[in-house]
Amino acid sequence: MARRLPPLNALRAFEAAARHLSFTKAAEELFVTQAAISHQVKALEAALDLQLFRRLNRRLMLTDAGQLYLPALTGAFDAIDTATTRLRADENAGRLVVSVANSLAAKWLLPRLPRFRERHPEIEVEISAADRLVDFGRDHVDMAIRYGLGRYPGLRVDPLMKDTNFPVCSPALLAGPLPLREPGDLRRHSLLHDDVRTIEAPDWPKWLAAAGVTGAWTDRGPRYSHSSLVLQAAIDGQGVALGRSTLVALDLEAGRLVQPFGPALPSSYACYVVSPPATAERPKIKAFREWLLDEAGQT
Repeated sequence: MARRLPPLNALRAFEAAARHLSFTKAAEELFVTQAAISHQVKALEAALDLQLFRRLNRRLMLTDAGQLYLPALTGAFDAIDTATTRLRADENAGRLVVSVANSLAAKWLLPRLPRFRERHPEIEVEISAADRLVDFGRDHVDMAIRYGLGRYPGLRVDPLMKDTNFPVCSPALLAGPLPLREPGDLRRHSLLHDDVRTIEAPDWPKWLAAAGVTGAWTDRGPRYSHSSLVLQAAIDGQGVALGRSTLVALDLEAGRLVQPFGPALPSSYACYVVSPPATAERPKIKAFREWLLDEAGQT
């Protein structure tokens, strides 16, 4: 059933004038002229076929109808104001759901996340760690960090970090009984394999070929379903991993891993921040995107 409502401007004019019992103060509150308030009130009275004010000498009084009408209108406008405030607060703060691949979440994002919370304590970040691509039309996700070629039709795409690939290992392997000093020394060590690598990313056969190493069993060594597991095995001294620069930066900085030698091979894959264009400029999404880009610039 359609609502039969008087014009909103007329209701606002009456409600303000009735609260103040003054057309002048109502005009100041609504940033209009006193004549405009008087005109809107008269239009409302004509629409209702009721008199709402008694216009006395230099003062106003509410009629019985006006006194009956005012509390309902004030309550309605207060409810609209409260709902609007909550809506704006949700746009600027509240929960932000970010989808990111498991290994990137564990090795790059989570260690840095406290810095974002210090900068934006009003935003509650929820990390949804999964290796599958998020469907913004179906999943309850605000934005995502994706690892790929950067071709995501229909989405806003911001390049985050490029990737290079190079050997990493525990510092203990540099001075062990079979020290790693040059690429050929890999023949005497276990190679750790990342089963989630794509055909575009360098793997051990490609890297060994680029380094000029022959005679190495490129398929030997344990295999893992997540890059973070490969790197943890390398930290534990179980072999040598082919690390992605985006994932090993903090471990290299902390000395948990070392890069024994090069070369570092570029990957056609990179990290991208993606979000639906319709929501990309929401304050909390924009704040997290700008923070991500700033962090990546410092990596």
